[in-house]
Amino acid sequence: MDTRPHVALIGMMGSGKSTVGFWLAQSEGLRFVDLDAAIEERHGRSVPEIFQTDGETRFRDMEQSELAECLTSEQPLVVSCGGGSVLRAGNRALLRKRAWVCWLRASIETLTQRVRSGDSRPLLGEDPVADLIQICDARAGLYAETAHRVIDIDGLEANQVAERIKRIRPRQSAAR
Repeated sequence: MDTRPHVALIGMMGSGKSTVGFWLAQSEGLRFVDLDAAIEERHGRSVPEIFQTDGETRFRDMEQSELAECLTSEQPLVVSCGGGSVLRAGNRALLRKRAWVCWLRASIETLTQRVRSGDSRPLLGEDPVADLIQICDARAGLYAETAHRVIDIDGLEANQVAERIKRIRPRQSAAR
């Protein structure tokens, strides 16, 4: 049996991690944590505000701390990770060790449709499509390195993705 207590969803902004994570947690009776929302709640500011005032490096520090705290919980969680959570080697190692990690992989077309103008996305500028392509290219290898499984989400509803995850993820051993 698998001994990793948590399920972590990784992938690009717009891949549906938060929505799928919520569905999955509800159907499995687990607590759901959206990493970006947890950071916002702890620091009393939105992610774009943190990026603007403190910079990306400070945000990544906050993200790393919040992720570590989540993944040390004894209570099994479904964690929706920020798209850039995999940028730090320590996060990738911790995710692989403490969670069963699923990469929600989406095409650029799907991501573009979902994030639209990118107003609330601090890494997207004047040309969101070009930015998405660049970010996706830079992170794809990191997502692949971190994930235990990949689900291509194009054309699927969030509940369908959650059901696929339920079918393929290993179950935690009852004896801990």
